[in-house]
Amino acid sequence: MKTDLFMKIDESTAEKNDHVKNSSALMSQLEYSISKKIDLFKTSLPRYAVRSMLAGLFLGLGTAVGFYIAIRMQDTLPGLDKAAYAFMFSWGLVMIIFLNAELGTSNMLYTTIGVYKKRMAFSFALKLLFTCILFNFIGGVLSGYLFSLTTPFGHLAPDNYMFAGVTAKLTKTTGQILVEGMFANILVNIAVLISLRMKDDTAKVLAIVFVIFIFSFLGYEHVIANFPAFSLTYFASHGALSAMTAGNVIHNLFFTLIGNFIGGGLVMGLGYAWLNNTDSKYVD
Repeated sequence: MKTDLFMKIDESTAEKNDHVKNSSALMSQLEYSISKKIDLFKTSLPRYAVRSMLAGLFLGLGTAVGFYIAIRMQDTLPGLDKAAYAFMFSWGLVMIIFLNAELGTSNMLYTTIGVYKKRMAFSFALKLLFTCILFNFIGGVLSGYLFSLTTPFGHLAPDNYMFAGVTAKLTKTTGQILVEGMFANILVNIAVLISLRMKDDTAKVLAIVFVIFIFSFLGYEHVIANFPAFSLTYFASHGALSAMTAGNVIHNLFFTLIGNFIGGGLVMGLGYAWLNNTDSKYVD
């Protein structure tokens, strides 16, 4: 039989264990990542800019190979071209996560959590996010232009998969773009959060690929991915695509950006920060 002293020790240990259970491992990982971003931004802005440009390049690589495979398949294996594009595009996010590039849409989650947890000021969060998206744009447009100079995109038929797909993007309604942008970035940040929870690299890759496949296959709108997609299409078509007007491009990018922030910043970022700001044992 335990003495009163031992019972008190056991109760004290149980209370400590309960306190440990209440801390969120996911939030700890996110806050550590946020601290790294803040430190890099403050101490070496050029390096932060280059990491952001690399994110645009990596998505450009996924976009280019996805488009080219879909173009090659649209006649030989009709119906599978879209699935092939979605699968290959997914590898762009794998590159971004494993090579620590800075992606604007995932930073919508990080900056929202950073402001909510008081790790950064709102003005600093805006500055970091704007800088990231700006250099994502530079990396995406530059890579799209360079890919247009390569052999696969030199002589494309007017009705190819890429031109048709981008035309469809540019003619969507405002409501479609907002909702699809929201779901696209919910899925991107699901992939980010899942990858943080996993320790095995193979499992991380599979999770990222299959989650990103969902938004890509459904044709949802992702502002950073549209940077290389639009620029590659513009340069490969030599500006001949009738739907690619300045008005259509700005309309798509602006409302995609808003939709992405709703999905990534508010639904996933603010949502999970609030869910884990609790004394309950039910934390991530």
